[in-house]
Amino acid sequence: MDAYIIILTLFGAVILLTAWLPMVLRELPLSLPIFCIVLGAVFSWSPVAPFAVNPLENRYLTEHLTEFVVIVALMGAGLKLDRPIGWKSWWVTWRLLGIAMPLTIATIAALAAGLLSLPLASAVLLGAVLAPTDPVLASDVQVGPPKTGEEDEVRFSLTSEAGLNDGLSFPFVYLAIALTALGDGYGEIIGHWLAVDIIWRLAAGLLVGWLTGRILGYLTFRLPQRASLSRTGDGLVAVGITCLCYGATELVHGYGFLAVFVAAVTLRSVERHNAYHKSLHDFAEQIERLLMMLLIVCFGMILGDGRIFEAMSWEIIVVALVTLFVIRPLFGWISLIGLPHLPSEKAVISFFGIRGLGSFYYLAFATGQAEFGTEPTLWITVFLIVLISIIVHGVAVTPVMRRLDQQRWDDKAPRHRRKGTVG
Repeated sequence: MDAYIIILTLFGAVILLTAWLPMVLRELPLSLPIFCIVLGAVFSWSPVAPFAVNPLENRYLTEHLTEFVVIVALMGAGLKLDRPIGWKSWWVTWRLLGIAMPLTIATIAALAAGLLSLPLASAVLLGAVLAPTDPVLASDVQVGPPKTGEEDEVRFSLTSEAGLNDGLSFPFVYLAIALTALGDGYGEIIGHWLAVDIIWRLAAGLLVGWLTGRILGYLTFRLPQRASLSRTGDGLVAVGITCLCYGATELVHGYGFLAVFVAAVTLRSVERHNAYHKSLHDFAEQIERLLMMLLIVCFGMILGDGRIFEAMSWEIIVVALVTLFVIRPLFGWISLIGLPHLPSEKAVISFFGIRGLGSFYYLAFATGQAEFGTEPTLWITVFLIVLISIIVHGVAVTPVMRRLDQQRWDDKAPRHRRKGTVG
């Protein structure tokens, strides 16, 4: 009973902090995930520690908790995009996915194989795990709620990239899993990977996501007013759509992450201006933020424990720093060459490749599917990169985005206003 009461009390405190802290931290160079890390570290030194869950020692629980928070975040990300999907209007996103992401996976894999001496399967897995940006921890650089107008090119690009690349990194996770069984031969492995893990799973994810979005969009907005889902005004519908779409896609062995984001974008397109979209988005965001806080507090407790730092090597630190401050910014910038955007906008898009809970999910999933033999090194490397990303990006995001917004406003303002003179 005592343990239950302690956990219940802490859960209530986390819920209140989830609602209050975003408002308090909005104008400060400090993000909610940073606060959660500190809170978790403090908890690790308190009597609460025995009741905490160590995510690194509970792979199954880590996999499914991070899985759920990511799919809810993907639904929220898709719902808040005002811009219709298109080849030209999403051109920055396609470049980030088609150029920056494959180059990032290959380079991280090569770096891991050379510096960490990881075998091919583990190196490919590390690249696949760390390539996608995170839809959960990147909320501060994403667009605002539906119809708020907070959708400049930087925020739109980072939101749409985070929504799509979580699903597109999965083929490389499956490739890493397949490479652990080299006895079957490279030809058979590559053939199965191309046919099943790329063609079928991607096609299934896109198709189920689109069908779910269209059907539920009709039920929500096109039925007579008294029968439509939108009449309920209930944001809980967003979670129902998320779980239904994800589950249906996984049942046919498609990429559920991709399907959820596509379903959200499709649902939004059925009736783009209905105010009910905001209710759906706001509820999904609240659930996402609560689960994110709980998970990051648990990860913060690992910091206070200290064992993960004892197992860290200089090679892991170098890989972490190069991944965050060289590889992503470099290939992000390369992918945007030739576009007419301001250099400052390209720099922000390239730099804010935030890593987070999605990386933990992929690693937990893969290590549950196959034996890599390098699990400690993989977990420590991913944990360090996510930790550095939370701190650096969390501290930088508020002043950087504020400066970028000010620069954009100055560029649009009349010349005499920029000079501070009266015309």
